[in-house]
Amino acid sequence: MRLRRNSPRRIFWHERRGKAEVDMTQDEIEAFFSAKGRYLCARWSRPVAPVIFGLADESLAIFRAAITAVLRDIRHPLTETDPEMGANLMVFFVRDWVELDDVPDLATLTGLPDLSRRLIADKAEQYRLFRFDPDGSIRACLVFIKMSGALADTHPGQLAETIAVGAMLTFAREVRPSEGVAALLRAAYDPIMPAVAQDPSHALRLAARLAMSSPRLS
Repeated sequence: MRLRRNSPRRIFWHERRGKAEVDMTQDEIEAFFSAKGRYLCARWSRPVAPVIFGLADESLAIFRAAITAVLRDIRHPLTETDPEMGANLMVFFVRDWVELDDVPDLATLTGLPDLSRRLIADKAEQYRLFRFDPDGSIRACLVFIKMSGALADTHPGQLAETIAVGAMLTFAREVRPSEGVAALLRAAYDPIMPAVAQDPSHALRLAARLAMSSPRLS
């Protein structure tokens, strides 16, 4: 599948120049990781081994470059193969959700034997699913993108960065690349921070780290 390129071409990670001043409140950060009254911010502990299905070679290169850039920025390792799973970040591109019915062992991977029917019923354009290691950190992330709808006109570089960012932490809502999100990722991947947190006070710690790392103008 080839992605169309008729939207604006700004690619965030390729255009960044240094670090901008970024401030987020505890409440703003907490909202990123809260759903149905539950707070969860988990990151990867193991190296990320990505694989992308359903793209032509020229689009595939764009996605690999975006994932590499995001991981480099947060100083997290990229690898070719996960020793247990082979690949642990899997991105599936389809024209229609029924194509997922032809993916071998997908029900085993997701634990959702009726995934395609659920996505059709929800009129979803994309879906992200995490799996976790015993300590609560991210073990795998599966991302499903339907390219026959609204996302078809998204510039591939922008879409690639959005997918990469969304797979790095257990965001409870969609996030887009920005200076604030980039700084939040770096703060969450600081070795001093826990790999997984379920107490909302964790958001206060992230806000404090953002304030410490943000350059100040005199």
